[in-house]
Amino acid sequence: MKFEELNLEPALMDGLNVMNFKEMTPVQEQAIPVIMDGKDVIACAQTGTGKTAAFLLPLLNKMLKEKHPEDAVNAIIMSPTRELAQQIDQQLEGFSYFLPISSVAVYGGNDAGAWDQQKRAMQLGADFVVATPGRLISHISLDNVDFSRVSYFVLDEADRMLDMGFFDDIIQIVKKLPADRQTIMFSATMPPKIKKLAESILRDPVMVNIATSKPADGVTQGAYVCYETQKLALVQSLFADKKDEKIIVFSSSKQKVKEVARSLRRMKLRAVEIHSDLEQPERDQALLDFKSGKVNILVATDIISRGIDIENVDVVLNYDVPHDAEDYIHRIGRTARAQKEGAGITFISEMDQFRFQRIEKFLQKEVEKYPLPEGLGEAPAYNPKKDGGRSRHGGGDGRKFHHRPKGNGAKGANQGDAPKKSGGAHHHRRKNPGHNQ
Repeated sequence: MKFEELNLEPALMDGLNVMNFKEMTPVQEQAIPVIMDGKDVIACAQTGTGKTAAFLLPLLNKMLKEKHPEDAVNAIIMSPTRELAQQIDQQLEGFSYFLPISSVAVYGGNDAGAWDQQKRAMQLGADFVVATPGRLISHISLDNVDFSRVSYFVLDEADRMLDMGFFDDIIQIVKKLPADRQTIMFSATMPPKIKKLAESILRDPVMVNIATSKPADGVTQGAYVCYETQKLALVQSLFADKKDEKIIVFSSSKQKVKEVARSLRRMKLRAVEIHSDLEQPERDQALLDFKSGKVNILVATDIISRGIDIENVDVVLNYDVPHDAEDYIHRIGRTARAQKEGAGITFISEMDQFRFQRIEKFLQKEVEKYPLPEGLGEAPAYNPKKDGGRSRHGGGDGRKFHHRPKGNGAKGANQGDAPKKSGGAHHHRRKNPGHNQ
């Protein structure tokens, strides 16, 4: 289904055409008409399915068609992390380029002036507030804001917010909203706690279910069974000659991320790290360096495993096995986006074998185990039911992972990816801007 079939306002269609959005993804096709009808929605859809546009476009269209106060906050969009809030705000800015729409991003970790800018923008009236729960609660606790005229409330990555302990914060924010608002909830999974939250804050919601709980078809999955002490040499062997490919290396601990990034730089590999110990400007710079190609390896914790869109990632490497299958899906979902192709590789140490077997059971398939390249020594046997053991296939034939050339995609220009515009806290209102801006 094409966007032009939705009968969107002409100025909004102008923005979509500039961004080369032509055909809707399944979640957009199902969610947009329901949201335009004013109904509450609970949608189960994974990152990379175009869900951000699925709630932004109908809300922008409603802002244009229906009368809303200019001196009030009209819509609140909640996200679990600063990075995702930035990304939503950037995409909102792209869609609203030709619209008289105002927005402000409200999150912590920025300079001292950002707090006052956020406060002023909300008090003057912002059509959209894109916020993290903690920062918004801070403003509420100081009586900085009035949300009594909010018409739309969106929770994005709701399961992640609950995992991070934001349930009470969300309920506290909801209490500040009018009862007759429209509420929209997006979640990658639908555990009981999400259903409980939905029952608390949604009214007779329409269910949209796009979640597949499996990697994208374009991801070639593979694994190396190895000892912990072989991992760094294995990274060097695999990636030393791949300087033009974008590679994300995931580890579950920020201490491990720091150590791996340092070691890769000592090997003369162009690596940068991102984790919660970094200040927000440092994290922004790391992402910018990776996106721009200044470095080609990003070593990260799960802080970027959900929600952050980075174009054309060729390889995702799980330096250690994720804690559960959902984390595995989200991590390797950083590649093969927008119908492109990529590789998801996992290093399986002896202690992680049972955990990886549980992931394989969840996937309902066995992930191919590649032999170690020549010179790295003997690998442990893959025997998840029993610790230890020596492989009879040590050394191997040196074969490494392979993935097919990048595809071009068929759904328009990188749906679900953020436009390349600057993020951060801002407040903008465009009055009938021209097309030549």
